[in-house]
Amino acid sequence: MAFVEPVTLRDRGVRLEPLALTHEAGLAAAAADGELWKLRITSVPEPQETRSYIEAALLGREQGHRFAFAVLDDDSGKVLGTTSYHDIVPAIRRLEIGYTWYAKSMQRTHVNTSAKLLMMAHAFGTLGCHVVGWRTDNFNFASQRAIERLGAKKDGVLRGHALRRDGTIRDTVMYSMRSGEWPEARAQLLYLLEQHTLTK
Repeated sequence: MAFVEPVTLRDRGVRLEPLALTHEAGLAAAAADGELWKLRITSVPEPQETRSYIEAALLGREQGHRFAFAVLDDDSGKVLGTTSYHDIVPAIRRLEIGYTWYAKSMQRTHVNTSAKLLMMAHAFGTLGCHVVGWRTDNFNFASQRAIERLGAKKDGVLRGHALRRDGTIRDTVMYSMRSGEWPEARAQLLYLLEQHTLTK
């Protein structure tokens, strides 16, 4: 039995369902919205590489270290992007949230906060995780701000940690949240989502 079992999560018009090859066309369209693969600090696939991107995610699921979701508009079924649990370590009840990207038109909306709230609630509430982590490129300042808005604490920086798509070597900024910090973080995220609704 896998630590992360297939599940569909939904709230506030956002639906997360297990990523599958049936999402290929929608995910390619999301990547094309803003030509996201041209950003050197992300791992968004070029549209023609979407199938191999999904296949790699499915292999990670089979091996037990990654579980990828497609993020969709719950009403229309339109694919908005993708996000994953990864670096899953059942023995210590820890996982990370990452491989997250959205169509440019969906950025700076409620979608990411809603998706992360669903994933964190599932991780802490259903899976019983002790720690949820995040990591990002040291130059991806927007991602760092987004992670910090979730209530995660900065653990530090791993220097010379990974290759970027352009061949340069990045430093990786690490964040985490412990289960005891989740109730306060959840309350704050719900407040932010409510404020977003009121100001729309």
